[in-house]
Amino acid sequence: MPLQNRVTPFGDIVALAGRGLMMGNRGILHDEGRRIVRCWQVRRWIACRTEFRGRHRTIMLPRSYTELFFLDEATALSAGHRPCAECRHVDYQRFLTSWRSRFGKPVSADIIDARLERDRVAGRKKRTYPDNLAALPDGTYVALDGTAWLVWGSELLAWTDRGYTHRRRRSARRDVEVLTPRSTVAVLADGYRPAVHPTAAI
Repeated sequence: MPLQNRVTPFGDIVALAGRGLMMGNRGILHDEGRRIVRCWQVRRWIACRTEFRGRHRTIMLPRSYTELFFLDEATALSAGHRPCAECRHVDYQRFLTSWRSRFGKPVSADIIDARLERDRVAGRKKRTYPDNLAALPDGTYVALDGTAWLVWGSELLAWTDRGYTHRRRRSARRDVEVLTPRSTVAVLADGYRPAVHPTAAI
């Protein structure tokens, strides 16, 4: 039975079979029975590589951070995470450059994390906002009829834990509920291109 450590574009931590291409953390979220007891512990939500310098971890060790898994980087960004400055240093620097371009100086991990915290949650719920679908950059997630859809080129791709299974044409004019945090959407609009699951190209 899968552990409850997969993250959806809505930011929910669920038990699904698909592990995905990326790992991350939000602090220690599980108890000694490997049960999720909180949605986050710290402000710093990062998205990491699943392999880095030969390091190996035992999943959900007691008193150690909870390893979370995402289908791809676009999913992690939608959930409110940002690139890890260590294992994804090049991507982090790209993210930093686009952030600086949109929001100016000074910029640091602490500044980004504080802004992302405001943009991703409202109380204990995910913060979303309305926008016109045609105005959104590639890599943004939107909610339609209870499903998370990735904006990618002229299409919308339906999220599942195993990849993108359904497609629909992107409407030229339609207001939608945006899942990706507003500040992250600004970074995407500046040209930061997130890694997506290979099924996005099929």
